[in-house]
Amino acid sequence: MWIKVLLLIAIVLIAFALTRATLGARHVALRRLLLGVFVLGAALSVLFPNALTTVANAVGVGRGTDLLVYALVISFLSYVATSYRRTSQLTRELTVVAREVALLRSELEYRNLHNSSTSQPQPLRHMDEQG
Repeated sequence: MWIKVLLLIAIVLIAFALTRATLGARHVALRRLLLGVFVLGAALSVLFPNALTTVANAVGVGRGTDLLVYALVISFLSYVATSYRRTSQLTRELTVVAREVALLRSELEYRNLHNSSTSQPQPLRHMDEQG
């Protein structure tokens, strides 16, 4: 009986943690819908473990445990794919920022070398203003 309580608490905590991430409105809606399905399925499989075996048999899987492992593999692969896409996007954004910083530093050094008669460096223009 205690294991069921602990598993249900863990499910609720995971559900709460997953809803804390911020994404676009469309992604948040889809994430919450899938999260609701996960919470309902996880709670039902904890409360009625034989039902998972019944569902597994209905879809052609021998045991409920095997069905659970298949679902976890699919979930893991989905996580890996979305994490890869997110990391790739962040890498591209970071590259753009690093290039802009390098160009701004170069411009500042150029101005400071060629305007040594003034005591204060000239203000920098934004990258969009340079044309």
